Amino acid sequence: MYDLAAPNAKHFYTKCIAQTIQRFNKQQLNDMEKTPFFHALKIDEDTCIGCSHCMKICPTEALRVRDGKAVLIPDRCVDCGNCFKVCPTRSIYIEQDDFEDIFNYPIRVALVPAVFMGQFPNEITVSRIYSILKDLGFTYVIEAESSIPVYTAAKKKYAAENPDIKPLISTFCPAIVRLIQVKFPGLTENLIPLRAPIDITAMYIRRKIKEEMDLKDDQIGIFYITPCAAKIAAVKNPVGEEKSLVDGVINMDSLYNRVYHEIKKQGHGYKEQKLPVSQLSADGVLTSLTNGERRLSDAKHSYSIDEIHNVIEFLEKVENEEIEDVDFLELRACDQSCPGGILTCDNRFLICERVFSRARKIADRERKGEQTKDHELEEERNYLMRNMRVGEIKPRSMLVLDDNIAVALEKMKKIDEYRARLPQTDCGICGAPTCDALARDIVCDNAELTDCVFIQRNLEARGNMDVQESLKIMELIWGKAKMNDYVKNK
Repeated sequence: MYDLAAPNAKHFYTKCIAQTIQRFNKQQLNDMEKTPFFHALKIDEDTCIGCSHCMKICPTEALRVRDGKAVLIPDRCVDCGNCFKVCPTRSIYIEQDDFEDIFNYPIRVALVPAVFMGQFPNEITVSRIYSILKDLGFTYVIEAESSIPVYTAAKKKYAAENPDIKPLISTFCPAIVRLIQVKFPGLTENLIPLRAPIDITAMYIRRKIKEEMDLKDDQIGIFYITPCAAKIAAVKNPVGEEKSLVDGVINMDSLYNRVYHEIKKQGHGYKEQKLPVSQLSADGVLTSLTNGERRLSDAKHSYSIDEIHNVIEFLEKVENEEIEDVDFLELRACDQSCPGGILTCDNRFLICERVFSRARKIADRERKGEQTKDHELEEERNYLMRNMRVGEIKPRSMLVLDDNIAVALEKMKKIDEYRARLPQTDCGICGAPTCDALARDIVCDNAELTDCVFIQRNLEARGNMDVQESLKIMELIWGKAKMNDYVKNK
């Protein structure tokens, strides 16, 4: 490596690794989850133009540009979907199960989140949407939040049994669970180890159908309609359990288009059969919105925070003990929570208003004594409560550079040294999102110091590198075609 002067300041990463070592002994570091993450987000290299938009917005620095294409670092990605939203060529896409897969099962269940109903104008009723889903091939339709009363009771029970764990952090949002695993591993023990509402509802409906129809598990297919990529990943690669209770996942945007097409085809002559009772309570309808869980919590000091960058900022303060005396945290990766999911089809604020409108109507009926369908789950409360817990949620820190602490500390020292030689402009021209990320990549043998354009210019000025060498480095990062076009234009 070329020897450039380094400042005396210690790098922030040293503090991070020290904090990690304080929280985990050597055995715990060795016990970190090492099985690979499943990712619903995929990159189409044929259409990717290496624009770096995704790299710059990723909250966990999980993307790089190499040979003119975006490259994913799997252990860092939490499937939040921010990259999907900013990709100008739609080269980042979300893998889903084929809709026709539902017909592999004699009995087909649509597990629908309340936010799906919020995609449609108010004049399109919930009962009509249910009816069309059955016309499309589903045998049963049940809303995922039907289990909210049981889920809420289980969280309160867990809080009462673990008064010393503060803050307790909800596991409702799978992107947040993964974020804490990789970026805040010291907080994994604060995650409430309970199944999410979609899994509890799936457990309930599977048991009910088996009992009523005398069927086996493999005869019942439960498909979740997802508003985000993280829930696809959670079904395919669940945390704390070997296999999900959900058999498949269908993207909300694609199913919305199918349903809306049927609505248009039916026109105004459609005669709907109204549901005998509301499928959800008002509380159940509101749970997927920001503050939906917090409002049902008994915690004295709690916060509801949405949008993943806001969550990261807050958790950094919690981890550094700048915020204390917090009992419960409701954290969501998307702005406005599930209405802001990347697979929803309408403006998140309009969706929120429709969901609120539905909840108000249900609340009016509840005040008049009407019971909602989610009360049926109360009959299975004991069974569901007994099967609510998941296994240990293990950390998988992206800060841990080696299982051997001495080796990790030595690598951190080298990261400090390389970082001190870099300009801290975070321009991204090196193919990494920040100078800190480049320093780490160098130590992990995934980059060179000379990838930095400022280092190149410095070396050229000293006569230690010529222009052709610089161009060769840029070709490796941004692709030969891009550099050739640049030279031709000049």
